[in-house]
Amino acid sequence: MTDLFDIGAARASDAAEARPAPLADRLRPATLDQVIGQAHLLGPEGALTVMLQGQLPSLILWGPPGVGKTTIARLLADRAGLHFVQISAIFTGVADLRKVFDTARHRRANGQGTLLFVDEIHRFNKAQQDGFLPHMEDGTITLVGATTENPSFELNAALMSRAQVLTLERLSLRDMELMTQRAEKDLGAKLPLDGDAREAMQEMADGDGRALLNLIEQVAAWGAMKPVDRDTLARRLQRRAAQYDKSGDSHFNLISALHKSVRGSDPDAALYWLARMLKGGEDPRYLARRVTRMAIEDIGLADPQAQAVCLQAWGTFERLGSPEGELAIANAVVYLALAPKSNAAYAAYKAAMKQAGSTGSEPPPKHILNAPTKMMKEQGYGSGYAYDHDQADGFSGQTYFPDGMKRPVYYVPVDRGFERELGKRLDWFVAQRAKRGGGG
Repeated sequence: MTDLFDIGAARASDAAEARPAPLADRLRPATLDQVIGQAHLLGPEGALTVMLQGQLPSLILWGPPGVGKTTIARLLADRAGLHFVQISAIFTGVADLRKVFDTARHRRANGQGTLLFVDEIHRFNKAQQDGFLPHMEDGTITLVGATTENPSFELNAALMSRAQVLTLERLSLRDMELMTQRAEKDLGAKLPLDGDAREAMQEMADGDGRALLNLIEQVAAWGAMKPVDRDTLARRLQRRAAQYDKSGDSHFNLISALHKSVRGSDPDAALYWLARMLKGGEDPRYLARRVTRMAIEDIGLADPQAQAVCLQAWGTFERLGSPEGELAIANAVVYLALAPKSNAAYAAYKAAMKQAGSTGSEPPPKHILNAPTKMMKEQGYGSGYAYDHDQADGFSGQTYFPDGMKRPVYYVPVDRGFERELGKRLDWFVAQRAKRGGGG
C-alpha cells in the first residue's frame, strides 16, 4: 500500500531527475588528461604519470580547496583498476572504518583492490590514523588522503612514512580561463561579461575551481543581455572583485612587483605596488604575511630587526584594523626596502635541505649522542664529547656532521649590515676548528 510519504518521495525523485545536474558535476573530468591544472603531477613527466606506470602507492594529496583532489583520486582508481571508496573524516567513526576495511578485505580476496579516498584526513586523531597502517601494509587498501592542512603538522609520522605526499597548486588565472571556456561550451553560450568583469569573476574564485563554476552558474542564470562590467558583477554577486587596473595585471604580477621593488631597495616603487594592491581590495593580512616573508628571504641576517618590524606591523594592523593599520604595513615596506640585503641564510637553508634529502639516513656521530643506558655507553655513545663551556674560549672545535661525511659549507654571509659581524665570527670559528682538528 502506498502512503503519503511514498508519494512524496517519488515526486521528489522525479523532480530531482527533471533538474539538470550542477555545472561542476557535468564538467567533472572523465580522464586524467582532462584535469585542468596540476601539470607538475599529471604532465608527461609528472609524478603521478610516472607512478601509474607501476603499482600506485598510497598518497596524501595536499592542496587548497577546489583544485581537484577528489577528482584525481577517483580517476587514479579508474586507471589503476581499483574499486573506489570515498569517506570523510568528519562523518566517519571507528565502526564505519571497520566496515570499510572488512569489505575491502573481502573484495581483495576476490581479486579486486580498493582505493580508499579519505577527505579531510587530518581530522582523524592519531589513534584513528594509526588504524589505517596494517591495512595499507598488507595491501588491503591503497590510501589516498586529501587535506588542506600541512601534513607535516597534522598527520603522524607512521602514516607519513607509508604514503607519498603530493602538493596540488591553486589554479592559475590561465587555468580558470580554460575552465570558463569549458563551462561556456557546456552551457552553449558566452557569459554576459566584458573582458575585465570576466577576469574579475575568475579572481573572485581565488584559485578554487569549484567556486568558479558556482559563480559561472550564477552569471549564466541572468540570461542573455549586454555584457556587464566589473562593478556590476561585484554588486550582483555580492562579492568583492579586486580593482586591479584594466591593463591585465594580475594578483600574482603585483605581489611579484612589490617583492622585487623591496629586494631592489626602491621604497617609492614598493609603496606604489603596495598601494595598487590595497586599492584593488587586497586583504592586508595577505600583504603582511608576504612582507614578513620578504624580510626572511631577502634581508635575512643582514638586519635581524627587519623580521620583528614586519611582525609588529602585522600585529598593529590586527589591533587597529583598516585603514589605519595599513600604514603600519607601509612602514614595514619602507623599512625593508632601505634595509641591507642578504639571502645568505635562505640559500644556506636550501642547500642544507637538498643535502639532507640525499644523506637523510646518516646517523649523528656517536660522541654527540646521549647515553642514558649502560648498553649505549658500551657502544660508545657520548664517548669523547667535549663540553664547549668547559673550554677557555667556549669552543671545542668538534665536528657534528655524520662520520665520514665531508664537511659542507652552506652559510656564506655577505659583507653588509649585521651580517658583516656574523662573517667575522664565522671566520674565527672556521680558523679555530681547523687548528683543533674539527674541520674535516
